[in-house]
Amino acid sequence: MPSVRTFQVTFDCARPVRVARFWCDVLGYAVSPPKGFGTWEEYERSQPPEERDSWRACTDPTGVGPRLYFQRVPEGKVVKNRVHLDVRVGTGLVGEERLAALEAECARLLPLGATRLRLLYDGGDDSCIVMQDVEGNEFCLD
Repeated sequence: MPSVRTFQVTFDCARPVRVARFWCDVLGYAVSPPKGFGTWEEYERSQPPEERDSWRACTDPTGVGPRLYFQRVPEGKVVKNRVHLDVRVGTGLVGEERLAALEAECARLLPLGATRLRLLYDGGDDSCIVMQDVEGNEFCLD
């Protein structure tokens, strides 16, 4: 039997600090401290100006979820992402109870900068809300 491997999810983005902060707020993650420095400010001062704020990483404080890595890239998002995150807030719920949980989480995320795109509602346990993060990357409330 093969061993389970750890992995991280990497986001290409224009503003890594902003996108990392958004996902930390969504998932309850924390920004990882930079190795070898007491603060991010110290780390950033040690970098050439063009490299400052070029990345951030976030981790699950419980150690269960994957590390999220955000890296600055020069090109903007043009088409729908091929991979997206499903934020699991309605697991085990069906019908109106599931819909209420999805809507409550949607309402929490909108002030953080998320955008609601559409509700995919089947009346059962497969409903989800398609949303976008602060840079337009799609994700689902599931």
